[in-house]
Amino acid sequence: MIKFSLAPFFKAACVACALLLIACSPKLDWREVHGSGAPFVVLLPAKPASYTRAVNLDGLQVSMTMTAAEVDKVVFAVGTAELPDAALTPKALTAMKTALVHNIGGTIKQEKVSQSGTAPATIDIEASGTESRLLLARFLAKDKRVYQLVMLGKEGTLSREAADTFFGSIKLN
Repeated sequence: MIKFSLAPFFKAACVACALLLIACSPKLDWREVHGSGAPFVVLLPAKPASYTRAVNLDGLQVSMTMTAAEVDKVVFAVGTAELPDAALTPKALTAMKTALVHNIGGTIKQEKVSQSGTAPATIDIEASGTESRLLLARFLAKDKRVYQLVMLGKEGTLSREAADTFFGSIKLN
């Protein structure tokens, strides 16, 4: 009588399934994040951290809250601040854009301003900086609140698909 054991096959099947699950697990674990004290919802690719600090937006002193996550050395961040007057939003958005580009020692390669219906105007930029850094950013305002969405990483590491998911997910309440 020949003895036949399924144990080696079972073990091999378990290893194959484990490898398959690891190979299929996404690097970007998108999750819905609600603004802390700010009325927005966005998708971030990992568990975020938040902090608030005082910033100077071209003479406007405001508290800005940043909510950010990092995956494979690519940073995804949402910054928001409330201004004393909605009329100051164009100045604040320009100051945020200028500061971000300056922070990476960069230059703007592309800039697009768009307005659609009742949605707030948006400014999208792509900037290249020192150390082969690439910055993709979106700036927008609603009422007295300004927002900046930022993706920052080395050139070649920023996925356009991830950018579309991130930038397309923002909802202002």
